Amino acid sequence: MSTAPEVRTVERQGIDVIAESERKGRPRGLFWPWFAANISVLGLSYGSFVLGFGISAAQATIVAVVGVVFSFLLCGIVAIAGKRGSAPTMVLSRAAFGVRGNRLPSFLSWILTVGWETSLAALAVLATSTVFRELGWDDGVVTKLVALVVVAALVIGAGIAGFDVIMRLQTWITVITAVLTVVYIVLVAPSIDLGAIGALPAGSGQNVIGALVLVMTGFGLGWVNAAADYSRYLPRSSSTGGVVWWTTFGGALAPAVLVVVGILLAGSSKDLNTAISADPIGALTTLLPVWFLIPFAIVAILGLVGGAVLDIYSSGLALLSAGIRIPRPVAAGVDGVFMIAGAVYVVFFATDFISPFQAFLVTLGVPIAAWCGVFVADVVLRRTAYAEAELHDRHGRYGDVRWGAIGLVVLGTALGWGLVTNTYGVPSWLNWQGYLLEPFGLGGRDGAWAYANLGVLVALVVGFVGTLFSRGAIRRQEAGTVTRESGTSAQGPRA
Repeated sequence: MSTAPEVRTVERQGIDVIAESERKGRPRGLFWPWFAANISVLGLSYGSFVLGFGISAAQATIVAVVGVVFSFLLCGIVAIAGKRGSAPTMVLSRAAFGVRGNRLPSFLSWILTVGWETSLAALAVLATSTVFRELGWDDGVVTKLVALVVVAALVIGAGIAGFDVIMRLQTWITVITAVLTVVYIVLVAPSIDLGAIGALPAGSGQNVIGALVLVMTGFGLGWVNAAADYSRYLPRSSSTGGVVWWTTFGGALAPAVLVVVGILLAGSSKDLNTAISADPIGALTTLLPVWFLIPFAIVAILGLVGGAVLDIYSSGLALLSAGIRIPRPVAAGVDGVFMIAGAVYVVFFATDFISPFQAFLVTLGVPIAAWCGVFVADVVLRRTAYAEAELHDRHGRYGDVRWGAIGLVVLGTALGWGLVTNTYGVPSWLNWQGYLLEPFGLGGRDGAWAYANLGVLVALVVGFVGTLFSRGAIRRQEAGTVTRESGTSAQGPRA
């Protein structure tokens, strides 16, 4: 009789620690969910977003590769914690922030993942509508509503089903989308105009930094808060280097290629570059022969669904980590309701996509970068596995509230929001950002540094460097003593 773990139809596992008997797989298995979640043709549209900073194709290419790889390397480091602790990312984060102190970053993580799944679902609907229009079919309200229902059913259904179903689904999405994406690139290659691309003028260093930050927030930094959710099922004996490599490689491979191809396409056509702002996926159909529109719709929708599925799974876990006491499948369903509501707004009421999308990326990218800095440093400093039971015990070694870590996130966010602005100036209620650009001598909201979005990098550095001074506290945790920071006394590990 086989002793392999049974594949469950609906995962009942919530934020509790994965039992030894349920840990399975090898690090290379991480390639499939990460590749499937990031092979979306949305990556092609980032070529236009990057060139929007007024930089050359060469600068944009360097920015794309460096930004994608580095940001997913952060995910790879966070994934180490999943193997060590066999719990979701935002539960493992309690070691750095305290059991109840971690509710703040958990809430931020929930907002980020719900925002991402909403954006991806809306893009899938817009792409479907555009393909229908190109085919001469009805692309109106009814088509969009039907597309939204189908996309929502796929995303929410997989999110409720859980880990086993998602891993199987992502394997199929990887294969199908990879093949069709290669075909797409071959078909649009004749549209590339090397002369027009070479004529693009070089941009300033500030513009390059701004583009780099956009790529980082749009890719790896959008996943760091979920990076341990899939490695948590691996056996403790799994290779740490393998976890880092397969997470980084799986996440970065497709985006690095797609963004570079997108740079070549957007740099070849001003009309395409402009069209992508309103409909990032649908605009890409204008380069295709009619016979490939249906396959393109399949690759576009599957790629976006692949990303949204991982987001809704992790958003449900983040909601539970924030202290909401409901079953994990119910949490995924609740997040699905928010996703549908947000997608309805983007599809039927927003005047364009790129403006609110970039505002979302930069605004939430700052506090998430600060959290990432704290947690990455915490993971790097640790040498032993987590005391699993005490991740749920506010009187245990990890404490109730670790104010130092929370203070670093607050400080990083305050500095970060003061050093970012919205590239497109909308929505207007975010115009308060950038309040430190003038006091710091960076030219104010209209100066050369206005759109460099230094705040994301500053928040990341503040969180990381500040946490490096916590080495002593981490060693005491590993030795089995209760943190004193939240006012409890030192003692040995609890049973």
